[in-house]
Amino acid sequence: MMLGSILNPINSSMLAVALIPIGAAFGIPPSETAWLVTGLYLATAVGQPVMGKLVDTYGPRPLYLIGTALVGIAGLMGALAPSLGFLIASRVLLGFGTSAAYPASMSLIRSESDRTGRQSPTGVLSALSVANQVIAVIGPTLGGVLIGVGGWHLIFTINVPLSIACVLLGWFWLPRRTTGVRNTQRLDYAGIGLFAATLVSLMVFLMRPAVDRLYLPVLAVAIGATFAVRELRTLEPFIDLRVLGGNAPLLATYARQVLSFVVSYSFLYGFAQWLEESRSLSASATGLVLLPMSGAAIVITAITGRRAQVRGKLVAGSIILLIAVAGLQLAEAESALWLLVGLGVTAGFPQGLNGLANQNALYHQADPARMGSSAGLLRTGTYLGALIAAAANATFFKTGASTIGLHHLSSFLLITSSLLLIITVLDRSLRRIGQPT
Repeated sequence: MMLGSILNPINSSMLAVALIPIGAAFGIPPSETAWLVTGLYLATAVGQPVMGKLVDTYGPRPLYLIGTALVGIAGLMGALAPSLGFLIASRVLLGFGTSAAYPASMSLIRSESDRTGRQSPTGVLSALSVANQVIAVIGPTLGGVLIGVGGWHLIFTINVPLSIACVLLGWFWLPRRTTGVRNTQRLDYAGIGLFAATLVSLMVFLMRPAVDRLYLPVLAVAIGATFAVRELRTLEPFIDLRVLGGNAPLLATYARQVLSFVVSYSFLYGFAQWLEESRSLSASATGLVLLPMSGAAIVITAITGRRAQVRGKLVAGSIILLIAVAGLQLAEAESALWLLVGLGVTAGFPQGLNGLANQNALYHQADPARMGSSAGLLRTGTYLGALIAAAANATFFKTGASTIGLHHLSSFLLITSSLLLIITVLDRSLRRIGQPT
């Protein structure tokens, strides 16, 4: 489960150091290679709930095997890609393939909990969270090593042995049958299509917002309204909005996931760009400055991971996040390096606290029969947050990552993190999670 769940973050982070070499190989500008990032995020944001629904319908094992096998095929396509378009197609297939492992893992953990009678397998949930954070840290370094050894093709080729390992481990180790209620409803293809069209319309706009593209969010709202009306009227919906509507704690968890990742991704990419352009650090030096931030997230996850209670983590994470984004107001081009490292470390703690706590909250709040699709929607919230963050950075850094732009970004993040804290404090249901039954 851990090996399958890292396929998405490792492919997201390795590409960060490969965009320039790929652009040089095909003779194209960064504005076009950016579609390699967008393609993966769009496919993942749509693929997570779709794969989750399939997990709930057919079980976690077959979807895990199919998804991880697609990763190997996508890796081979990317390694042999003759053009950028073919390479983008491989990234889209990669996004769908990597979308299966996480909802399958959450469904397997839920069924194993039902089988053994252990209500809160916090150790396994913590291990999944730490594995994803570790891979996100070493991904760019691994990508750089692979490119140095054999060129950018290797960051795609590496998916082939990873895929084979996942398929073999899954085939021999994952249970063929799992306990618990299985959702036997037919797939709502029209609902899946409308949901995908809503997300694609919105995300295409967020990736490059402009006045002449305002029709895209309007289109997204119209398609989204059609999706909602249809799902409320159909007997076998793709996403049962009636169930979600009656599960306010789960909706609050999704909202916290989006808001926390808006702040986390905005801080990570905005701060990194500012360090390079305004603080005049090299890319390698910037990576070293940011490394303690990821280390802080891993350490706090390891320390608090086995505690089933989530409310304290979320409140503490929201408050520390407020402090971190407020600290961006004090950042100047002349700031001491140790202060900037400390600012990054401060932002790292809430990454570990909020991510793990939201995952644990979903485990307790979601309907066991819909655990796969519920977990997929949580990951969709992650990528929505990432894309909103990309739009925010583009807005505040229009003419470059200036100190003024960083301060304006900080003001936006102060509002976002304050909203995150309010939603967390008002959610009384969090008090019950982790308490003795």
